[in-house]
Amino acid sequence: MNCGESTSRRAGLSLPTLDEVLQVPVVDIGPLMTGHGDVSSAARAIDAACREAGFFYVVGHGVDPQLLSRLDGLARQFFALPEREKAEIAMTRGGPAWRGWFPVGGELTSSVPDLKEGIYFGAELGREHPRVVARTPLHGPNLFPRRPPELRDVVLAYIEEMTLVGQAVLAGAAIGLGLGPSWFVDHLTGDPLLLFRIFHYPPGPIDDERWGVGEHTDYGLLTILAQDPNGGLQVRTPDGWIDASPLPGSLICNLGDMLERLTGGLYRSTPHRVRNTTPADRLSFPFFLDPSWDAVVDRLPVVERPLDEDASQRWDRTSVHGFTGSYGDYILGKVAKVFPELAADAAAQVSPQSSAG
Repeated sequence: MNCGESTSRRAGLSLPTLDEVLQVPVVDIGPLMTGHGDVSSAARAIDAACREAGFFYVVGHGVDPQLLSRLDGLARQFFALPEREKAEIAMTRGGPAWRGWFPVGGELTSSVPDLKEGIYFGAELGREHPRVVARTPLHGPNLFPRRPPELRDVVLAYIEEMTLVGQAVLAGAAIGLGLGPSWFVDHLTGDPLLLFRIFHYPPGPIDDERWGVGEHTDYGLLTILAQDPNGGLQVRTPDGWIDASPLPGSLICNLGDMLERLTGGLYRSTPHRVRNTTPADRLSFPFFLDPSWDAVVDRLPVVERPLDEDASQRWDRTSVHGFTGSYGDYILGKVAKVFPELAADAAAQVSPQSSAG
């Protein structure tokens, strides 16, 4: 990781005009990554983006572009394999960890099959880890394919890089909220739930009304997305849907339900969707930095708790503010709707101690 040089400078990036990125702001997080430069200014920019859009590009993240290029190339090799070989790491083989490959149509959004296939990864935990022994959902060893064999090391390296970027962005958000820069690590992300996906959206006919992934919000704190040049990501704003087009050298950050809950709606968990209308295969690489499985996410004392009237406005007709329980309870209920059959199998196997330490 090269933290000392802004991605925008290194790549000779010319930042887009407002017309090009519309209402999705661009934030240079270089000072937060390196500790040098105007940290306060970067934090203010993140805070403003979280309040106004809930989606923003980040540059200056220092991630080696060759790492993402390598990840993209290896992922394309995997998705080009015959389905019978990809099925060697099918999610049905991953147990309650919910890791592995699913085919096109195998994931649901609002009960509708998505026009994408993908691989689920997470923090690599050995079988002796207490959460793995307890069969805690979303915890366990990853399933990596035989081919290409290099994918394993590249995925694990990418997860490590994204964790550093995510913690830096959350430090900026904490500063913007008037908290200490380590607030999230101290309270929610000291032992985070780390999830990573690689999604493949096959070429799509323009007249197909189905979505690669339908309207939704993410569940946790922060999502960091890399996408290939094909585009297709759309964000819902008060003025309607806008494109979040690929910006060379950047990553896209968007907020999850728990950050909206934590801030009482001051920060926004913004709905988004994807449709690949190009004749090319589209890949995207979302990384999710979520609270610890056991964390109870309550609103900050610095914000007012809103009424639970937002449920009627949300895509899933549920309020993030009215929920009670741990983050593990929340995400388990959400993911169960995405993979209902796997959720039923996992629920039957989970031990009574699965939510413990």
